[in-house]
Amino acid sequence: MKYGFGIDLGGTTVKIAYFDQEGTMLDKWEIPTVTAGGGVQILPDIAQSVRGYLDTKGIPRKQILGLGIGVPGPVSGKGVVNRCVNLGWGVFNIADSLSSLTGFPVKAGNDANVAALGEFWKGGGQGCENMVFVTLGTGVGGGIVVDGRLLHGSHGSGAEIGHMVLRSQEPERCSCGKHGCVEQYCSATGIVRLAKRHLAASDTPSVLRGMESFVAKDVFDAGKAGDVLALEVLNEFYQLMGEFLGSLCSVVDPEIVVLGGGVSKAGTMLLDGVEPYFHKYVFHAASDVKFALASLGNDAGAYGAFKLALDAFGA
Repeated sequence: MKYGFGIDLGGTTVKIAYFDQEGTMLDKWEIPTVTAGGGVQILPDIAQSVRGYLDTKGIPRKQILGLGIGVPGPVSGKGVVNRCVNLGWGVFNIADSLSSLTGFPVKAGNDANVAALGEFWKGGGQGCENMVFVTLGTGVGGGIVVDGRLLHGSHGSGAEIGHMVLRSQEPERCSCGKHGCVEQYCSATGIVRLAKRHLAASDTPSVLRGMESFVAKDVFDAGKAGDVLALEVLNEFYQLMGEFLGSLCSVVDPEIVVLGGGVSKAGTMLLDGVEPYFHKYVFHAASDVKFALASLGNDAGAYGAFKLALDAFGA
């Protein structure tokens, strides 16, 4: 039996998990992400943690097939990172660098794509060959699996689905610099933006008016309670999601769409709201798509990172 590590590198913490080659997570822990000095200490810290774990557990180096790592930025198929702003990184080959520090082969990918691979392998997309994974959090991210293979793209930025444009006439600018991106409406912050616009445009009574500040969950909770304005906001959100996913699935033609991120905690309310609009906008031949909720939570990135290593070095 061979073993390996899946590493999910975030701006605050690094999640490290130890797996056997069957994909069973045997252990996991976190270390802080030290971004000072341009993030020069991040990879040495990871290497030290991995080596320390092997030494403490008395695990022979020859049993380790390799490491996989998900990175918050574009990563090419050859392991070259193309700027990770929140880590202070520029352009360099992270796979080669981490391999030289650990002594093990390394495979790297974009964190959202890697999380998608984890859900495809051991989560909501199990048993399928073609999947669209969408994370609805502070932003909108995700990943696409086609014929069992993760879509990386030629520049490592494949499946930047949050920056598909839905409303080109949107006056506010997205964080990416464009106007009218999916992320501006379908993220948790996007739902709040829609709600504030509805509140400003009407006098409809709403529990949201009495809140000094509110988050997406408050909008869903108000909708569940029958709040008319909240239901109007959610209906617009569902329509935008349906248009977005309908267009995306018309191109990809997946078997399943898996929804994750904080907004997915709305559960069946989210799925039941989106699906009718999805079928309105999707190309008819691609309409036979299942919808599911992500099931791995914060472990998706670690699972997917290890799967990268397993596919590359598991032989």
